[in-house]
Amino acid sequence: MKADTHPDYHMIKVQMTDGTVYETRSTWGKEGDTMTLEIDPLSHPAWTGGRGQMLDAGGQVARFNKRFGGLNLGKK
Repeated sequence: MKADTHPDYHMIKVQMTDGTVYETRSTWGKEGDTMTLEIDPLSHPAWTGGRGQMLDAGGQVARFNKRFGGLNLGKK
C-alpha cells in the first residue's frame, strides 16, 4: 500500500446557527478549527421534512396534465 494516501483525520468544532457547538472528527480544516454552519439541519426544511411548495409559474403543470392527463400508465 502507498504511504500517506489518506487525509489527516482530526477533531474540529461545529457551530450551529443557534450558537450550540459540538466536536466531531473530520478531514476539514486543521485540528481545533471551528466550522460555522450557514444552514442549520435542525431547522431547515430539507432535513426536517417541512412542507415544500410547488410554484407553477407559467402553467407548466397544467400544460403537462392537459397534454398527458389521458394516459393510464400502469392503472387498470
